[in-house]
Amino acid sequence: MTRRQTSAGDYFLGARDLPAWGIMLSIVATETSALTVISVPGVGARGNLTFLQIAFGYLLGRILVARWLLPGYFTGEQETAYARLETRFGVHTRRLLSVSFLATRFLADGVRIFAGAIPLALVTGWDVGTAIVVMGVITLGYTWFGGLKAVVWADVIQLAVYVGGGIAALFVAWKLAGGAGPALAMASEAGKLKLFEWDFSFSVPYTFLGGLIGGAMLSAASHGTDHLIVQRLLATRSLKDAQRALVGSGVLVILQFLLFLMVGSAIWAAGLAPDEMASDQIFPRFIIDQLPSGISGLVIAGILAAAMSTISSSINALASSMTNDLYAGWTGKRDPVHLFRVGRIFSLVWGLLLIGAALGFQLSASRTDTPVVVLALSIASITYGALLGTYILAGRWARARGPDVILGVLVTLALMAVVVFAARLAALPGLGWLAPIGTISFPWYVPIGTIITITVGVISSLVRGQRLEAA
Repeated sequence: MTRRQTSAGDYFLGARDLPAWGIMLSIVATETSALTVISVPGVGARGNLTFLQIAFGYLLGRILVARWLLPGYFTGEQETAYARLETRFGVHTRRLLSVSFLATRFLADGVRIFAGAIPLALVTGWDVGTAIVVMGVITLGYTWFGGLKAVVWADVIQLAVYVGGGIAALFVAWKLAGGAGPALAMASEAGKLKLFEWDFSFSVPYTFLGGLIGGAMLSAASHGTDHLIVQRLLATRSLKDAQRALVGSGVLVILQFLLFLMVGSAIWAAGLAPDEMASDQIFPRFIIDQLPSGISGLVIAGILAAAMSTISSSINALASSMTNDLYAGWTGKRDPVHLFRVGRIFSLVWGLLLIGAALGFQLSASRTDTPVVVLALSIASITYGALLGTYILAGRWARARGPDVILGVLVTLALMAVVVFAARLAALPGLGWLAPIGTISFPWYVPIGTIITITVGVISSLVRGQRLEAA
C-alpha cells in the first residue's frame, strides 16, 4: 500500500477511491472511539437513556450537512475542509480556521487518547502514562507508513472488534443480573430506560430540545466543517457515496450509543456500579473483575482498537491540514510528491504531540469525575460554533468578507473559552459572577458559538459597509 503512494492526494485522501461503506464505518469508529466504550457505559450506569437524544440530533445534523454542505466539497479538487473558504473569504480566513481546527483537535483527542489508555493500564499493571506512550507509538507506526487508506481499513476492523466486545459484555452483565428480563425490569423501575426529557433547561445536559438542536449543530460542525471527518468524505468516489456514508453513520451511531448505554444499565442492575466509583472506571473495572478471560481480552482489545482509531485518524487529519492549508500556502510549494514527503514528517510530529497532550490530561482530567466524553466534546465545542457560523455566513450572508469572518471567529473563540471553563474560572477571586454561565450544559455550546459568530460577522459587515458609503 505504501509503495503505491506517490503524492499527497494518495496519502491524505486515499486517491479518492474508497467505498462508501468503508468510509461510513470509519466515520463511526473515528468519532466514538474509546470514549464510547469507556465513558458511555458510565453514563448509562449513573443515569438513563436520555443521552440518546443527542444522537438523534447527530442524525439530523448529518442529513442537513449531506444536503447543503457536501455538494460544495465536491466542486473542484479540494484537499481539506477549509480550502473552499479561501475562494469566498481569502487565504487568511482559511489559515485561521485551519489553526483553530489544529488546536481543538489536538486538545480534544488528547483527552480521547488518555481515556483509551485507562483499561490498558488496568490490565497490564502499567501506569497510565506508560500505556499512553506504548499505544501511541504503535499507532503512529502504521499511520505514518499507510496514510488514510491504512487508517480507514484499520478503523473498519477496530469497529468490528469493539462492538463485538460490547455485545459480549452486555450479555455477561445481564447474566450476572439474573437475566435480561430481570435486569431490564430493574432498570425500568429505577427510571434508567427513560429516553426523552421534555422539560426545557440550559443546565440539564440531556433534554429533547437541547439534544436535538445542540446535537444537530454539533454534528453539522463536526461532520461538515471538521477536517477529521470531511477528509474521509473527500476520499469517497462521488458525492452520492459521501452522502450515503455520512447519513448511514448517523444511524449506526445511534445503535452504538444504545448498545453501550445498555451495557452500563446492565452493570448497574448487577450491582457492580457503586456510588463511590468514578463513572469512567465502571466499565473498565467490570471488564477486569467480572468478564471471563476470553471475553475480557476481546473487550480490552476493542477498547485499544477504538483508542488507536482515534490516534491514527487525528494524526492523518492534522498532518493533512498542516500540509495543505498552512505549509503549501506559506511556502508556495504545491508539488504533490513534495507535499507527500512533508506530510509524512508532519504525521510524525503530530503523533508525538498527541502523545504529549494525553500525558498532560493524565495529570489534570483524571482528578475529576467529569465523563471524558463530556470533557472532549466541551473542548471541541470551543471552535465548532465558529466553524459552523463561518460556513453559514459564506452561504447565507453575501455582504460578509474575510475581515468580518475573522473578527467573528476570534470573538467567538475568546467568549466560548470563557463559557466552557466558566465553572472553573468562577472559583478564582473576583470571577464568581461567572458561576451561572458555568451551569450551561455542553449541548448548547455549539449553538451559542454559532450565534456569536454570525452576529459579529453580520454586524461587522454592516459597519464596514456604512464606512465605505461614508467614504
